[in-house]
Amino acid sequence: MLIIGIAGGTGSGKTSVVEQIVEDLPKDEVCVISQDSYYKDTSNLNYKERQKINFDHPQAIDFDLLVNHLIELKKGNSIEQPIYSFVEHNRIKDTLKTDPKKVVIVEGILILTNPELRDMFEIKVYVHADSDERLIRRLKRDMAERGRSLEEILNRYQTTLKPMHQQFIEPSKEFADIIIPTNRYNTVGVEVIRNIIHQRLV
Repeated sequence: MLIIGIAGGTGSGKTSVVEQIVEDLPKDEVCVISQDSYYKDTSNLNYKERQKINFDHPQAIDFDLLVNHLIELKKGNSIEQPIYSFVEHNRIKDTLKTDPKKVVIVEGILILTNPELRDMFEIKVYVHADSDERLIRRLKRDMAERGRSLEEILNRYQTTLKPMHQQFIEPSKEFADIIIPTNRYNTVGVEVIRNIIHQRLV
């Protein structure tokens, strides 16, 4: 099993890079696991309390569960992946059964900050984008898909997103094997990863 970690700041274009990598791969040989699914269960808190959680801090992620799930997949066992609701700021009761594949891609803003998880990645990728571009993408996504107000998004950006990016996410770039700048003209980094995957699948 080849496990690839793809990190980068919020709105950096990680999802687009993942889509480019997997678009020509056999669907039955690759799966994608999102760090967002592994936010800690906060059922013990009410909605207003959950709204105050700093979701951009490593402590918000259940890294132990994520690592254990990757270990189980490497053993050839299926896992029950959590499903997270950004509307409720919490996991829902349902889970997603995920079977082991030859290639597992883990993507998320904080995945390179955790040493144990980092050591499981054979390829570590960091997707880089300009901070203004990341904010614009975040605004569009959170307003359209997560029902956030402009005021709420900007407040969260100033109080948590930006400082957490500077403290944790940007420094994790030093652990990356490949840094991909996200613009429409960049294809080399993606092609390198694709070639490594194809070699493993042969």
